[in-house]
Amino acid sequence: MSTDQKLIVLLGPTASGKTALAVELACALDGEIISADSRQIYRRLDIGTGKDLKEYGFIPYHLIDSHEIGEAFSVAHFQKAAFDAINDVFARGKQPILCGGTGLYIESLLANYQFSHVPHFLSEPLDIQFKYTVFGLNPSTETRREKISTRFQARLKEGMLEEVQQLLFDGVHPEELRWMGLEYKWIVNYIEGVITKEEFEKGLESAIHQFAKRQMTYFRKMERAEIEINWIPDALDFQGKRDYILNFI
Repeated sequence: MSTDQKLIVLLGPTASGKTALAVELACALDGEIISADSRQIYRRLDIGTGKDLKEYGFIPYHLIDSHEIGEAFSVAHFQKAAFDAINDVFARGKQPILCGGTGLYIESLLANYQFSHVPHFLSEPLDIQFKYTVFGLNPSTETRREKISTRFQARLKEGMLEEVQQLLFDGVHPEELRWMGLEYKWIVNYIEGVITKEEFEKGLESAIHQFAKRQMTYFRKMERAEIEINWIPDALDFQGKRDYILNFI
């Protein structure tokens, strides 16, 4: 890796517009996107996890649809897979952009987590020495709540319920889906009659709002651990946010 190569990291809570902005950056910088999302690695979890693959267009992406539902994928798995993907992108002369909202995954890379026991799929601990710059999206609470609610209703119309029904029909065990949390847990409970439709819709939307709040709490924890996050001014429009990052780097 060249000494002037630097990883770009874009993080933010759910529904903050990370993917669209990462794609714009990749277009401008001849980049590829490495996903830092703990559920988008699983195939067939599409609408509920918000993969929005059409947004990527011709931009290559990594760590999306890489595993089957039920396959083990821990923080250590992510760290190794992302480490390899980033090195591969650098080696081909491209710009890696790490994008996602799973703070633990992102921190495992940037802080070079060392595990008490070397995972069986590693011959030795990783020595991660990336230079990086982290940018964060932090919409106001009102804006964030509005975007989450709008996207939630859109996903219902896109067939989020039907996606889960098909997974169950295909033989995916309900507990495997519940383990995925949020949308999948609530939808399985609704399909199985544990909760009513009203309880499902109100409860899940509220749970997503709470999840976004926890994401922001984790990002603040990362800052206290001396991972600098350059928060993009929320007043900027989409183009302004893109230009803010490009001018910064």
